[in-house]
Amino acid sequence: MSVNDDRITTAGDRAAGPALSAVADPAPLGLAAFALTTFLLSAANAGWMTKASGSAWLGYAFAYGGLAQLLAGMWEFRNKNVFGATAFSTYGGFWIGLGLWAKLVAPGITSPAVASHDLGWIVLAFAIFNTYMLIASTQVSAAVFGVFLTLEVTEIFLAIGGFKNAAPGHGLTEVGGIIGVVTAAVAWYTSAAGVANGTAGRLRLPVGKPLIS
Repeated sequence: MSVNDDRITTAGDRAAGPALSAVADPAPLGLAAFALTTFLLSAANAGWMTKASGSAWLGYAFAYGGLAQLLAGMWEFRNKNVFGATAFSTYGGFWIGLGLWAKLVAPGITSPAVASHDLGWIVLAFAIFNTYMLIASTQVSAAVFGVFLTLEVTEIFLAIGGFKNAAPGHGLTEVGGIIGVVTAAVAWYTSAAGVANGTAGRLRLPVGKPLIS
């Protein structure tokens, strides 16, 4: 996952010619897709969408957070970026899977507690994945580490809230939603930095050095 204007080109890459050259950095797209979908769902979890359906996130779970992020992950594979490929592909799959659960499984669940526990298990599973990605992100940049750190806290609160049957806007689910909005803001900033730093111009946004290098 790269969000700065430094991309290493090896002699082998130059010799390979245009057909095998790296594609443009897909990280800003993946981060933006993750941020927007996370913001919509988190606002609902925080109980802020009192005059909305609360399902505004669902379409974007398929089209943006899911598909666009999955595509970003595939392009990161093309760029031989293991971290970015794993992160974007997994969270693209997360949004598509969550959307499918909401459309195909949730309507058949008659007990709110059962649905809440389903979500608890889903988020717990991704919190486990996110833990080792958080550790790995210390070698990327401070901004990327911030995305995974706030996401880790969000997932922990939402998982516990799910197991405690806390509805959106209540208890730990509300807290998780608020922290999720912060996560979206950090991801949007990191995406904006990637766009600015990858454009030929004077505007630059700092992303910080890796915590471990």
